[in-house]
Order: sequence, then C-alpha cells, then structure tokens
Amino acid sequence: MPSGPPKEPSNIALRFGRELRKRREDAGYSQERVARYCGISASLVSSVERAARKPSISMAKSLDALFGLDDVFVRLADALSKERLAVGGPDWFQAWVGEIEPSASIIRCWDPLLITGLLQTEEYARAVISGDLTPTAEVDGRVHARMVRQTVLDREYPPELWVLLDEGALRRLIGTRKIMADQLDRILCRADMPEVTVQVVPSGAATTVGMMSGFIIAEGDGPTAVSIESAGRGEVSTEADLVSALWRRCDRLRAEAMRAIDSLQLIKEVRDEWNK
Repeated sequence: MPSGPPKEPSNIALRFGRELRKRREDAGYSQERVARYCGISASLVSSVERAARKPSISMAKSLDALFGLDDVFVRLADALSKERLAVGGPDWFQAWVGEIEPSASIIRCWDPLLITGLLQTEEYARAVISGDLTPTAEVDGRVHARMVRQTVLDREYPPELWVLLDEGALRRLIGTRKIMADQLDRILCRADMPEVTVQVVPSGAATTVGMMSGFIIAEGDGPTAVSIESAGRGEVSTEADLVSALWRRCDRLRAEAMRAIDSLQLIKEVRDEWNK
C-alpha cells in the first residue's frame, strides 16, 4: 500500500466546490435539482462540492446557465483542467489524469510491457521513467505525478479497477530484483481490495490483439473514455468506434487471461523468484 495520506484537493477544486454549494444553497436548490438540470448524478454534485471529484467543462457551462452567471464556473473549470500534475508531462494526458480518471467509477487497464501506472511502486515508476529518456530535472515531478494519480484508489469510495497484466511484465527486470519483488508485493496488496481485480494474460496466450499498445477504459457519469499510449504518442478519446474497438480487445484479452485467484498465485510465485 502507498505510504502517506492522499494529496489534498487543489485550491481551485476547493473554490469551485464552495462556490457551487453557496450558489445552490442561496437559490434554495437541492443537489438533486442541480443534477437534473446538468444531466448528471446527485452523487457527482456532492463530490464536486466536496472537491472529491473534478467538474467537467460541460457541467460548468450548465451551472453558469442555471445560476445566470457569466462564465464563473467555466473559468474555474478551465483553470482546474489546466492544472499541471507533473513537470514535463504530455499535454494529451492532462485531461485524463486531471478529470477523466478521477471521476471514473470503473477503470480497466492493459499494458503489454509494464505494470500499469495505477499499481506501480515509486521505485518501479522511477526506474521506468528514468529509462525513458526523460530529462533528469523532470524525473521527480513525473514520479510524484504517478503517485498522486494512484490516490484515486485510496478514496472512501474508490472506482472498480480491472487490471490485465501480461505475464512478461511480471518477469521483465525493471531496476533491480528487489524493485521487482516489491512491485509484485504492491500488486498483491492492491488485489486485496474488494474493488481491485487483477488477471494475468499468460505468455502462451493465443491472442495478439493487445500486443501493439496499452490502453485504459474509464466509465463514469459521462461518455466512456479511452486512453491509448504507444511509443512517442498517445491519445484520449470518447469516439464511439474507438471505444468499441478497445472494448473488443479487452474482452478478447480477458477470455485468454487466467482466473483472478490463479493470477495472484502466479504473481506470488514470481515474486518469490525475484526474492531469491
């Protein structure tokens, strides 16, 4: 489990939440009424007021219209979406880590080469980022951002996380043998959470649909979104055809994956090998 408390919400998120609560209460509106007007759930309104989740631009526009304001909420949401979580992080990923992933209720991950970022230890992440031609001055910021991103799993009501891991990622040396053993321990700890399911796609699996790139599928109150990352570029999209294509890949990979209980046993065995 990660050490230390989750990162506190940003000042902008807190200001947005306070502004929404004040405007709503002054108008005598319930959270349910605001939610109906915005076309979202009352639980999302509550989470935004508590700065537990970040508002979308579309929600901000609806709030400005509801309260007759001149882009008050839109400006706050825009500033929030532009908040940088890391020095040198790719621009295409900012919307994902700043808005989409924190508001997701179900997250599905696949990576054919590495342990997915939401399960990485700090040492493993540092070894990966340092070896990715990242300028030395940016490494600490990138590692910190990855650790902050994981606090989504430490919320009172975390999202469901379905992780597909390639067996090769368990056996590929990243950093040192101790880093690998600690990394597999982290996976086992996270897998003890009722919201987290980890399955291993064995090396002998017949499917090749996921070999070209990793992806993440996030479901929430809005449209299902996907994040795809490959060498040199990445993409975040809600395009229906792309989402559907990745769903099919995910289903094919799960069909080839080991059962969760067998996957955890394999992870324990490989961890013990790294510890020798």
